[in-house]
Amino acid sequence: MFTSVLMIEKPLTPADVDFVTTLHGDDPVSFVVLMQPRGSKDRLLRAIDDIALGELEQAAQEGEEPAGKEALEPAERALNHSVAALRAAGSEARGQVVQRQPLEVLRGVVEETRADEVIVLTAPHFVEEFFHRDWASQARHKVGVPVLKLFSHAEDEDQTPTAG
Repeated sequence: MFTSVLMIEKPLTPADVDFVTTLHGDDPVSFVVLMQPRGSKDRLLRAIDDIALGELEQAAQEGEEPAGKEALEPAERALNHSVAALRAAGSEARGQVVQRQPLEVLRGVVEETRADEVIVLTAPHFVEEFFHRDWASQARHKVGVPVLKLFSHAEDEDQTPTAG
């Protein structure tokens, strides 16, 4: 069985689930999902990303996101939704919310599960990507397996996730 560690920051959409569960054809895949809420510390970066994507209204409305314990409950709900969706699609899946040091947790999970790959499924973060501070860029230097970066599917879009 192929084992993928899937790093996410929001619940998986049906298109995301379909995309990641079919990446390896008919081969069975087991997922370990790591969910890390972005939190309020990234608010400026998200606003810049929204402007770069032409989403000016969203950038102007960018408000405080829950942080710390307040962010834990929505993150757990998003994780549970995502794990259940992967299981419903026929994959084995388990996961955890990552509150601190996501790359250290990632490295430990990859070693513990002997994962075959890491998939970082995220919205575009242009500033972080430009400076190679995004999860995928950093993970490539921390784990000894291939790291695939995919852009997540937005609920209101009609497109398939794309590789980054």
